[in-house]
Amino acid sequence: MQTPKTYRSSFVLLLTVLVIALGINISLGSVSIPFSETLHSVFGGTLDNTAWDYIIWNYRVPKAFTAILVGAGLSLSGLLMQTLFRNPLAGPFVLGISSGASLGAAFLIMGSATLSSLFGFSLVTDVSLAIVSSIGSFLVLLAVITVASKVKDTMALLIIGLMFGSISAAIVSVLSYFTDAQKLQQFVYWSFGSVGNLSWHQLGLLFVILIIGIVLGILSIKPLNALLLGENYAKSLGVNLVRSRYLIIIATGLLAGGVTAFAGPIAFIGLAVPHLTRQIFNTTEHRVLVPAVLVYGAILMLICDTIAQLPSSAEVLPINAITSILGAPVVIWLLVRKRKMVF
Repeated sequence: MQTPKTYRSSFVLLLTVLVIALGINISLGSVSIPFSETLHSVFGGTLDNTAWDYIIWNYRVPKAFTAILVGAGLSLSGLLMQTLFRNPLAGPFVLGISSGASLGAAFLIMGSATLSSLFGFSLVTDVSLAIVSSIGSFLVLLAVITVASKVKDTMALLIIGLMFGSISAAIVSVLSYFTDAQKLQQFVYWSFGSVGNLSWHQLGLLFVILIIGIVLGILSIKPLNALLLGENYAKSLGVNLVRSRYLIIIATGLLAGGVTAFAGPIAFIGLAVPHLTRQIFNTTEHRVLVPAVLVYGAILMLICDTIAQLPSSAEVLPINAITSILGAPVVIWLLVRKRKMVF
């Protein structure tokens, strides 16, 4: 039986790469700070240059940990969706979960002027944005699941998910048409995706949301393994399908909705990292895949963020563009090299 112990050396290597990627990400940026000084500050030392200390602890470290959480959360949500629907094209974006989260954020950001005048105070806060985005992702995914109970064909389900995403995008377009330039610009920049705008307080909120989602994902490992062989087989093992589906839905909604709320709609990671992990580990055992996708996703996001921030430059590229440009060729190369998809 394939267990995490079988892949112990692989996990040690992955964690080592994660630490290296984290160190490189923190050490690089628009302000040139010597690597030795960065390490000294990270390990509790006080730098003579207080500005460097401030930059490291208030910008670079939160950004690096945000990248880790975003990569891990999106990767696990993609794995959950692909297994639940037994469809290699499933993911937070394909089935409309992130589109629903974006719709919730659009309602709050672009409708905040009218709502704020009614209530007498601003409604756009860290907590409200996370809650509204999560609710949006839940509603879209629940709608997909409801329709899925009437449709057994997986390709039809995929099309239905895309239609829900299209409906969400259409509503966002209508809101964009009627909103003012300032709110529209705020939403557009949010939609580019970024891991560099979170404070320690916001990072703490994201951490709590994703930890709950990850725990629910871990609790779903047995049903996920059973679902790979079909619902009838899962029932024969005593798996409560209704309970398991809702558990996976809640986990995915928290992961995808939380990430989208705080970092914007980041593409590619949720769809591709599970495939990368299966190709490299050559297994479908979720006791291996769940921790592996968490680490792989974190590493990939750290690498993409390091490239996006253009070291020694004040310019920061949209993280969405980097994740797709860097990751898509890797997935294509792996699939061509393996000549088949492990699923």
